[in-house]
Amino acid sequence: MEQKRYVRESKCYKTARVFPPDVNNHNTLFGGKLMAYIDDIASIAAAKHCRRSVVTASTDSVDFLHPIRPSDSVCLEAYVVWCGRSSMEVFVKVIKEDLMTGERVIAAHSFLTFVALGDDKKPVPMPDVIPETEEERKLNETAPRRAEMRKQRREESKQFAGFLSVKQPWE
Repeated sequence: MEQKRYVRESKCYKTARVFPPDVNNHNTLFGGKLMAYIDDIASIAAAKHCRRSVVTASTDSVDFLHPIRPSDSVCLEAYVVWCGRSSMEVFVKVIKEDLMTGERVIAAHSFLTFVALGDDKKPVPMPDVIPETEEERKLNETAPRRAEMRKQRREESKQFAGFLSVKQPWE
């Protein structure tokens, strides 16, 4: 396995039109539809980076910044920004473009974590990333802090889950 790969080797893009069935009662793109697009493209970027099967370990955040309307297209750009031993952080940038004016705005962004799996379906090590652009370097430099916050949140989530009931409502 290669020791390192350039961020650009994992980059991928998806552009879609916003159709009437894709919008909510506010006539903007359903958040869940956008989240499905994000997970889909992030999984492709993760697989391209490690050339392995990957699973989503977490979606840290999806920050919706601007509504996406039927007059817009939605373009997603995803790439791996940082790797741990067997997990990797993928950044997804969502750009809306008004198809009539050409105006482009960051509509959302998201950080997701994926784990690479070997043939035995167990986590495997993967190559580290080499950032090249200013944006890639900034995301790479700030990733360890996000990873630490993720680790802490996961522990808190496990503890919280221990307090939750799994009984049926009629039990």
